[in-house]
Amino acid sequence: MSVLTRTVLPVLLLGSLLTGCATHSDGTAPLNQRTWPICSVIGGLVGGGLGAIESGGWAAGGAALGILTGGLICYAQDGDEDGDGVFDRRDRCPDTPANTPVEHHGCPLPQYPASVKPAEPPVSEVITLSSNVLFAYNKSDLTPEARSELDSLMPKLQSADVVSVKVVGHTDSQGSDAYNQKLSERRASSVAAYLLSRGLAPNKLTSEGRGETQPVADNDTEEGRAKNRRVELHINR
Repeated sequence: MSVLTRTVLPVLLLGSLLTGCATHSDGTAPLNQRTWPICSVIGGLVGGGLGAIESGGWAAGGAALGILTGGLICYAQDGDEDGDGVFDRRDRCPDTPANTPVEHHGCPLPQYPASVKPAEPPVSEVITLSSNVLFAYNKSDLTPEARSELDSLMPKLQSADVVSVKVVGHTDSQGSDAYNQKLSERRASSVAAYLLSRGLAPNKLTSEGRGETQPVADNDTEEGRAKNRRVELHINR
């Protein structure tokens, strides 16, 4: 056997052995880049044993060559010990738990909470009805015109998307505060009672009076006072 053959043969045998052990497609091989010291020991034993077949002098040289070759072969392997799909050589997070999504360096992808859509504020609509149309002066009984106007609003008020309807009564500043407060409450109650009689759901309807506390125009003029005498329907969807 020639010197070249005696030198190369152990290396080829050693390479075949370690490569077979170190290369598994699923990344579970016992020998890979991290275990190069073990590969060196195995290489030394195999190389020394093969060299000893020729002579005692070849045993030492074969062992040395096996140590070097074994370490290099295993160091060159790319395993995937944590099974995240990223080879160990590039894996910066080698102990990623199973089934964890990772980025190209093998580290877990940042987890963000699911976006929560902010609650939308209720959509409100205010319908203003003039008290001069709804009631006689200083009265809280609905006029025929008032009933007709409220009847025309029933389809809107009974719509399925309507959550609540609040009837709010207002007056001008003529008269005492206490009188105007009571008058606004009576007028709001009259409107609410009529809406109930026309089929509006009781659980959707409320009423209140605010007297003269929230004017929308100047109470020093008749035109302004007429605007302040009103009933509002606050519709929430």
